[in-house]
Amino acid sequence: METVWNCRAELGRSIEEDLIGYAVEARDGSVGPVVRLSPVPGFDHLVVDAGVWKFGRSVVVPAGLVTAVDDDARVIKVGCDKEQIKEAPRFERDQDTGDLFYLRKLGAYYESLAVAPE
Repeated sequence: METVWNCRAELGRSIEEDLIGYAVEARDGSVGPVVRLSPVPGFDHLVVDAGVWKFGRSVVVPAGLVTAVDDDARVIKVGCDKEQIKEAPRFERDQDTGDLFYLRKLGAYYESLAVAPE
């Protein structure tokens, strides 16, 4: 069963591979670099430093939003807009990426967007 937490099958990869440092791009521009990967099995996600447009904050992007990975350019594309990422439940502290209550709330938000591949 595919969820917002699972990489799309057409990518042919998982986020367990070393994507730290890759730039994340939403449909309407740059989000920031990947600084950490998911610590919770079944809730695969990227933690992205969105400091430039999110006032020094990081954001959590579920693996199911990834629409493409360009290893040569070190870029990850996601199938949503920056505003949608900004409106997601706020990532407050490092422990949130391991908090099942937060992850379920975040997953419900992104699933409600019905994100479509590019």
